[in-house]
Amino acid sequence: MSENLDVDDSLDTQTRNDHQTGINWEKVLSWIITIILVIGMILAALKMLQPKIAEVPPVSPDQNNQIVPLPGLISNLTDCRLSRFANIKTDSPDGVRHNAVKYTVQSGDSIFVIAEKFNISAETILWANYSLLNDDPTFLMEGWRLNIPPTNGIYYTWKEGDMIEKVAQKYYADPEEIITWPGNLLDVSNPVTDKLAGMNIMIPGGYRELAPWIEVLPFAPRTGVLRVVAGPGGCDAPAYGPIGTGSMIWPVWNNSVSGFDYSSYHRGVDLAAGVGTAVVAADNGTVIYSGWNDSGYGYLVEIDHNNGYSTVYAHLSEGTLAVICGAAINQGQFIALSGSTGKSTGGHLHFEVRYNGGFVNPYWIIR
Repeated sequence: MSENLDVDDSLDTQTRNDHQTGINWEKVLSWIITIILVIGMILAALKMLQPKIAEVPPVSPDQNNQIVPLPGLISNLTDCRLSRFANIKTDSPDGVRHNAVKYTVQSGDSIFVIAEKFNISAETILWANYSLLNDDPTFLMEGWRLNIPPTNGIYYTWKEGDMIEKVAQKYYADPEEIITWPGNLLDVSNPVTDKLAGMNIMIPGGYRELAPWIEVLPFAPRTGVLRVVAGPGGCDAPAYGPIGTGSMIWPVWNNSVSGFDYSSYHRGVDLAAGVGTAVVAADNGTVIYSGWNDSGYGYLVEIDHNNGYSTVYAHLSEGTLAVICGAAINQGQFIALSGSTGKSTGGHLHFEVRYNGGFVNPYWIIR
């Protein structure tokens, strides 16, 4: 009897202790069973979602090497592939063109505008189109089709019997540049040229002299040539007049080059002077020509500075000449407005300096 009492007392004591600690073992057991069931359901779901691969029968080595197709992918997953549409418009970065292209001259084009558009020199365009332009950049006609080389240099039509070294020497170029230019399609290890006759070949960096496209004007008596300047604006200028200071000024406020610089084929500088810019005399002197000139200068003023020097101001605007042939003139005096007459493809001032019958780079004289 005492033992039963001891057991009951022990159970009562345990129950009291459970109540005191607040643990409900029935609920704990219920949660554990629930968690186990949830984990089992998740694992079963994941197994169902795995793609099923079709079974492939084993290949027998004696089936005449028959090719067994790859198994197809069987999946009940949603198709999440992205569609990509082709873009037919692509842009090539600058400097990667290897072949010449054709360009149709548009209204308002000039050699310089076209050269800037294709990032090559104006000379390169002239060299590539000699049969059409004859080294003269001043007459472009709308609709003309010009060859536009891919880089600066000579666009050369290969002739039968030509040799790479000889052609490179003729145009002051490096033979290796000709061989390695991708557009020439030469085998670098064996650059055979037998089949190039009649083909256009790029000579990168090559150059040649251009023929002058403005005729040389005769000089007045005091500059060493005993003739009057030819043309309707010339006159028999007096043998006296103001003597130049020897220190010239620029005839327009902007002395930057806009077009061709001084060279053996362009014996002056094209100064950036839009149509209507005031043009002044570079130094004291006598006007020996004032008027139209047929040799390409358009409306022209030439001044003899009576010290061996003379200056030429060309492509002036019609009806703006403010000086007459034979008049004395002072340095800085207004003579006309700039224009685009004669062989000109845009407003600028063609300015020349001459000394005793020869041409001088204005940048050597005027600082």
